[in-house]
Amino acid sequence: MFRMKKLKTPLEAVRLKYDPPLPEILTDLTHCSIEGGSVTTSVADEAEIQKFFPSTFGRKILSCTKGALPGKCAPLRVGVMLSGGQAPGGHNVITGLFDALKKLHSDSRLFGFLCGPIGIVDNKHVELTAEILADYRNTGGFDLLGSGRTKVKTDEQLACSLKVIQDLKLDGLVIIGGEGSNAYCAVLAEYLLKHGCQTRVVGIPKTIDGDLQDGMLEVSFGFDTACKIYAELVGNIARDAISSKKYYHFIKLMGRSASHITLECALQTHPNMALICEEIVAEGKDLEQIADELAEMVYQRSQQGKEYGVVLIPEGLIEFIPKMMELIKELNPLLAKYPESEIAAHLSEKSRAAFDFLPLQIRQQLLSDRDHHGNVKLSHIATEQLLIHAVKEKLKQKEGYKGQFTALSHFFGYEGRSGFPSNFDASYCYALGHTAALLIQGGYTGYMAVVHHLGYHIEDWKAGGIPITMLMSMDKRPVIKKTLVDIHEEPFIYFDYQRGRWAMEDDYRYPGPIQYDSSSLSEQPTFTLLLRRR
Repeated sequence: MFRMKKLKTPLEAVRLKYDPPLPEILTDLTHCSIEGGSVTTSVADEAEIQKFFPSTFGRKILSCTKGALPGKCAPLRVGVMLSGGQAPGGHNVITGLFDALKKLHSDSRLFGFLCGPIGIVDNKHVELTAEILADYRNTGGFDLLGSGRTKVKTDEQLACSLKVIQDLKLDGLVIIGGEGSNAYCAVLAEYLLKHGCQTRVVGIPKTIDGDLQDGMLEVSFGFDTACKIYAELVGNIARDAISSKKYYHFIKLMGRSASHITLECALQTHPNMALICEEIVAEGKDLEQIADELAEMVYQRSQQGKEYGVVLIPEGLIEFIPKMMELIKELNPLLAKYPESEIAAHLSEKSRAAFDFLPLQIRQQLLSDRDHHGNVKLSHIATEQLLIHAVKEKLKQKEGYKGQFTALSHFFGYEGRSGFPSNFDASYCYALGHTAALLIQGGYTGYMAVVHHLGYHIEDWKAGGIPITMLMSMDKRPVIKKTLVDIHEEPFIYFDYQRGRWAMEDDYRYPGPIQYDSSSLSEQPTFTLLLRRR
């Protein structure tokens, strides 16, 4: 997994030497203790969650405070893995963990499991050293260890994991991942205790989508960097739009389950329209209503002589439109029973109307592009092109419209997953690694490391841990539910207040590329975090 020695770019060379500042509470680990706070429960289904996690359920929230560590620190042996999709800052979690372990005891050792959870099942690991990590500090990607999405859930896989942990004599294991990976973290922690293994398992909150949140867990790492990368691109396109004055740009952004990225990019760039899935659900809008609103905006701008604009669309939009979801629910069983040419005739009246409204290309995609279960592949639907078609059809029906609607589509996704982490994410992840080391040293398992007060200066950030079970509820099994945009919270309220003006005026904002120098420009958190402070 390690990079071959090669000539580094000037920026890479500078970033490798960057020393991320830490919160004051984490600057001297030998004088940092952990205090327990309130007892927790789960977000729902308390009795059922407790049955699954009898040993780790109901534990206390933890806070790092000033005070000497209890007892002398012994050398620690700790494992770490990267799980799921990439997010900027993962390498800094690992370097932060490594540095913290060495601060606690110089003989501590860190082992990296390769390619995600399967690495611990198959016992594929490497010992991480200062020399190896020197080429990965403050860099993007997960290429240090690789990642994977293998779900470790069978008794055989868990037993293999236990054996590897025991063979390596690990005091702790750190799992860097999203809601699924942290749910696995809770399962593994419980399993180890059940089998008399005292290895502490700690999770780290990772996902660029920003949908892993809860109280002290203010945001997952990678969200800051990804949004700033996307916002730069959106700003560049907005500048191009206002320069050429002849194109509408429909830009789809990452976020299949929640609209946090779209909302943050809207706050950073002031597009003419940004669709927020959670609002669409709350208001029960269908595709035609959305198309009507977009067409009206295009019409009104055309009346001002403006035949250009920028529209932001969340990746998961189609899954939030009630009539589309009803259509897809009907389609899935029908696809298994009838040939494609006969499907439409078996739809209900409402679903048939929704189906007929779609362009031919999307209809064909719904009927032919299926996953291995035979269901429609929602993530493959080109929502941005669907909306362009819908707006064109609406404008044809618009009395008095004589404008020129020419639209281009874009999808920004992988561009944001592996960039150099912003200074915010570099410090946030470095602090998360330190916090994980303290939790392991303190003997805590089944916890997620958290760093909060993130809307303030770095030195004022707080650190601690929350029991993963407090984030859980029941589906078919215990899960951590994704956190959606709260349309009653300040970030959306501010967006709602401003968007009418943004629709008609060319109030575009151009964030530009991420800054890495020591000025205040490099330390700005997201608008989402700043607005929550208000």
